[in-house]
Amino acid sequence: MTIPPSLLADAHWPAVAGAKYEVAVLPWGATEPHNRHLPYATDNFECDGIAAAAADRANAHGARVVVLPTVPFGVQTGQLDLPLAINLNPSTQARVLADVIASVQRAGIRKFVLFNGHGGNDFKQMLRELQPTTPVFLCSLNWWQVVDGQEYFDEPGDHAGELETSVMMHLRPQTVRPLSEAGNGAEKRPTMTGFRERWVWTQRPWTTVSADTGIGDPRAATAGKGERYVDAVADRIAQFLVELSQGDPATMYE
Repeated sequence: MTIPPSLLADAHWPAVAGAKYEVAVLPWGATEPHNRHLPYATDNFECDGIAAAAADRANAHGARVVVLPTVPFGVQTGQLDLPLAINLNPSTQARVLADVIASVQRAGIRKFVLFNGHGGNDFKQMLRELQPTTPVFLCSLNWWQVVDGQEYFDEPGDHAGELETSVMMHLRPQTVRPLSEAGNGAEKRPTMTGFRERWVWTQRPWTTVSADTGIGDPRAATAGKGERYVDAVADRIAQFLVELSQGDPATMYE
């Protein structure tokens, strides 16, 4: 059995033309500050590394998965006062997403996974609106929700904390500044009960909430923790991709 190339960006036309992919994965990240020690492209690097690892493992077990190039810009409407936090409004994302899905459909690929790497992105309503317009099966996942971070980290954190810092120490160690330069990621909490307990939602004004753009203390992060966590996440996503590639979503309910 010939294993198809997992990454479209690295593949060549003859291999892609003969691959007969069943699943297209679209990683979608963001460009924004991540405390003082992680780079602006943290969300994109995480998407690149974890999606590639999951697809490689899935294809080695008989799946037919292709990972599309990561979309590097996300919703930053709560961070517009941060320099070069590049914002795509949800309405812009919806139009980009529709065009990508149309291209996937023309290629004869029957299943599509939106692989989200940024907390400010929310694709559920877009997929609800797009699903009736295409025969391609649409679904989405947030990679950091696949495996419980509490099992791997003392305090995973919400943004550039121990979890993300460990993941980046494993995936892109050359981009991580010394942890002595990092802020402590302290988060100011809402004074109103509904917001504090999170049963009322509003967009967080980021620079009001965090002095260093991080939420969560990164100082206990290690590359070893990141490797173990990424391995667990990639394994679980790979299992899903094998099931999705080989199964029929129309008959998945018992």
